[in-house]
Amino acid sequence: MHVWILVIYIRRSGLAAAATILAMSSMQALAQLPAEHTQSAQTADDVAIDFAANGIEYDNDADVVTAKGDVEMTREGNRLRADQVSWDRKSGRVTATGNVSVTNPGGDIAYGDSIELTDTLKDGAVENLLIVLTDGGRLAAAHGTRINGTSALDRAVYSPCAVEDAEGCPKNPSWKITATRVVHDPVKNRIRYKNARLEIFGLPIAVLPGFSHPADNRGGSGLLVPDIQYSRNNGFEISAPVFFKIAANRDLTLTPHIYTDVLPALQANYRVLTTKGAYQIGGYATYGSRIPTSSSALPQSREFRGYLDANGRFQLNRRWSISGSLRLATDRTFLRRYDISRDDRLRSTIDLQRLTRTSFFSLSGWGLQTLRPGDSQGQIPIAVPLVDYRKRLDDPVMGGKIELQLNSLALGRTSGQDTQRSFASARWDLRRFTNLGQEIQLTGFARGDVYHTDEAGRTLTAIYRGNNGWHSRFIGAVAAEIRWPFFGPAFGGTQRLTPRLQIVASPSTPNLSLPNEDARSVDLEDSNLFALNRFPGHDRWEDGARATYGVDWALDLAGFSLQANIGQSYRLSSQPAIFPNGTGLTSRTSDIVGRTTLKFKRFVSITHRYRLDKDSLAIRRNEIDATIGSEKTYAVIGYLRLNRDVDPLIEDLRDREEIRLGGRVQFARYWSVFGSAIVDLTAKNEDPQSLSDGYEPIRHRLGLAYEDDCIKLGVTWRRDYDRTGDARRGNTYQLTLSLRNLGR
Repeated sequence: MHVWILVIYIRRSGLAAAATILAMSSMQALAQLPAEHTQSAQTADDVAIDFAANGIEYDNDADVVTAKGDVEMTREGNRLRADQVSWDRKSGRVTATGNVSVTNPGGDIAYGDSIELTDTLKDGAVENLLIVLTDGGRLAAAHGTRINGTSALDRAVYSPCAVEDAEGCPKNPSWKITATRVVHDPVKNRIRYKNARLEIFGLPIAVLPGFSHPADNRGGSGLLVPDIQYSRNNGFEISAPVFFKIAANRDLTLTPHIYTDVLPALQANYRVLTTKGAYQIGGYATYGSRIPTSSSALPQSREFRGYLDANGRFQLNRRWSISGSLRLATDRTFLRRYDISRDDRLRSTIDLQRLTRTSFFSLSGWGLQTLRPGDSQGQIPIAVPLVDYRKRLDDPVMGGKIELQLNSLALGRTSGQDTQRSFASARWDLRRFTNLGQEIQLTGFARGDVYHTDEAGRTLTAIYRGNNGWHSRFIGAVAAEIRWPFFGPAFGGTQRLTPRLQIVASPSTPNLSLPNEDARSVDLEDSNLFALNRFPGHDRWEDGARATYGVDWALDLAGFSLQANIGQSYRLSSQPAIFPNGTGLTSRTSDIVGRTTLKFKRFVSITHRYRLDKDSLAIRRNEIDATIGSEKTYAVIGYLRLNRDVDPLIEDLRDREEIRLGGRVQFARYWSVFGSAIVDLTAKNEDPQSLSDGYEPIRHRLGLAYEDDCIKLGVTWRRDYDRTGDARRGNTYQLTLSLRNLGR
């Protein structure tokens, strides 16, 4: 078979510049195109048109070029393929028939039975048109034209859904838009419809007058798919978001929320992306009544209610960055009343950071707004400023690594204790291996603290107060730890057994004379068993001498792994402990803590954490997190019981028991059912201040979902059992719909 290649030059003047005749991105189709047969040279005034075909004829009198058999015609990145192409050079008309496809420089492809084009390969008309857009969407029409870059289709259908199943058999798209006329404007990147109608699973759902949407998945201004739900608090609700693409790096989404039982609310979200970073500002606003959290009184007179949520981060240069967030609500029940969030505290932050290979600097601050009933906002601290600087020395000292830290914190309360703290510390670590494979780590630590406290008497819990005025202290500690791993075969795999022993010694340190702001939630766990200081934070330090011992064991098989550790500590000094009762560290001999993790391929993952009473072996902490199943069908189980017998006056160490269940079952190719539940199992004898008495449901959820390549449809029922002010317990029903290229 002979392939003829003809390169023809024509004048560039008078040619229109735009995108190809219609859009369609099928990367597979592009991959099947043959490689270009030639590279055509160009001058400043000339443009080359390449022909490649099995046979080419030229009528000199009529000035007509006819190509037959696997014809490929290329000009300025626009490509025409067909069984036969006729080019009238006098009129500039190109006629193609048989398996016609036209591809633009961007990869969009248009298919048809026959097509007439100008010799720019950009403008023309086509019959029985099929267009595949760059995002995989499809346009089909009986007739289509393109003039000056804009395509118009008559009696057209649009859908981003696949028209073939996994076996290659034809199938109807999950949803489509039909219209008498469709206009595709590649410059504005939009598709506009006339007399449009939305059909889902072949059923007409909605009429779409004046409807338009972006031509790809990069987004564009327009109406997004609404959500519909019913709740006990607000009645029926419909939210209809409107998306505004202000610029390539900025957009705004406005979402009116219309309710049957309360006044409407408006939600807004503004996003900006810059060369240095990004930020967004969002929020809700309405005008309505509310019931105070501390009363069951009738609703008050209407007032403004709202919520502000903003955050951002900027990388100023290679080392400096700044980030921040702002979260504020007008009252404590707004977020729950309008089903926005279940957070009980809103945190606002600001943080300036400098990061290098060996140092870290942070100048930050934060504040909290409490949404908890009964909490006093005046007792909630504001941290401004918080300064933290850390430096790791490059040169070793006596063979070990040195890390320095400077830290300063100021906590203020409008009606509570004020605390200022600064410290400087140095830590030395030396890590070595013996000839027998033992890993030895030596640690030295020194720190100097300065504190100042005002109005300590306003702190209700005595052990957190400290004394008013200026105070200072010095902290020192040395530690040695040895690990000796043993490896060997077991059960057709490999096992590792690693005994561990740690000795820590620290001189007597003042603690109770200083306020405790950041070391309150202390509890012996497997994660802090071998820590230098088992108090969280900096305000409390574990002094004295102690020995900590334990063992790690791991078993690795094909597709299976099992890891476990267990340990305990013994206080060598006889001085009394400052740990509260119930933390597992009060006696000289600590409770026993451990963790077991089991994994089987990607099907099973189970983690069990526990703490056993040193005397009775009673379970003081029992925590299980399990995930079983595949990506499509799975179950999630979480169980926690804290039975520590803690003093009820210490609010940071409450005993509780709860179970969390969740799961998803795919019972058909695209259909699944899902659900979750949270139940408070805390009894009065465990926590006298608990609202539960052994069984108190908190929230249940059950739903049905359909999801394929281009549509997500779901129905969800949720029931809330807690009541706070005007956020009442009751049922919520929600209908969600997401359409590919049209959804959120």
